[in-house]
Amino acid sequence: MKKLLLIVISMLSITDGFSWGQTGHRATGLIADRLLSAKAKKRLAVILEKQSVAMASTWMDEIRSDSTYDYAVPWHYTTIPDGKRYEDVESNPDGKLIQMLEKITKDLKSGKLSATQEREYLKFLIHLVGDLHQPLHVGIPGDRGGNSVKLKWFGKDSNLHAVWDSEMIDGTSLSYTELAESCILPDKTTMVKWQSTSFREWASESMTFRNQVYAIGNGNLSYKYSYKNFGIVRLRIAQAGVRLAYLLNDIYGK
Repeated sequence: MKKLLLIVISMLSITDGFSWGQTGHRATGLIADRLLSAKAKKRLAVILEKQSVAMASTWMDEIRSDSTYDYAVPWHYTTIPDGKRYEDVESNPDGKLIQMLEKITKDLKSGKLSATQEREYLKFLIHLVGDLHQPLHVGIPGDRGGNSVKLKWFGKDSNLHAVWDSEMIDGTSLSYTELAESCILPDKTTMVKWQSTSFREWASESMTFRNQVYAIGNGNLSYKYSYKNFGIVRLRIAQAGVRLAYLLNDIYGK
């Protein structure tokens, strides 16, 4: 019965689509990789067994087919109603993204993890920072992060979550390296401001895009919707990469 319940929860989670898709996550990882200190980069190469941050970024989606990791399904998202803060719904079990980012960061800093645990926790961190910056991974109650919002994307059946995870990005035909290059980074002062905020503030930022994200008209979306929203995609990937670099430098660069 318990196993059946876990399966049902997995099916109902907002992670029916891959967050940012492989291209978006790897672009985030590449931006972070380019901002790492020499010391952090050297340490990460050991922990990740010479795998780049960009390539490690998709591991948490790849393991979804392994039931051993079913416990991590709710880590990909959080649910915060309009007008509320994370603190107002902290006890809500519907999504553990922020809770786990805070715990994983603390555990990585502790230096008490085994080599295997540290490698997995590091890959969790890399991926979840990306997730938190995808607006629909900070969801509203009831629509599974936009998975329940059915629509047409260039005439084909889709849903709002899939459009934001991958379909807008895939429509550009950019590789992850090209997508990273297209995400123009701000000046150093602005990057420091981005890095000085918390996971909870990053969630609040994702919530600010809701009106624009859900402005889907009759549900027949194509070039116009992408044109209006791809700037948000680039901004959030850039912010995620800059902030991920800060976290990794803070943990491994001192």
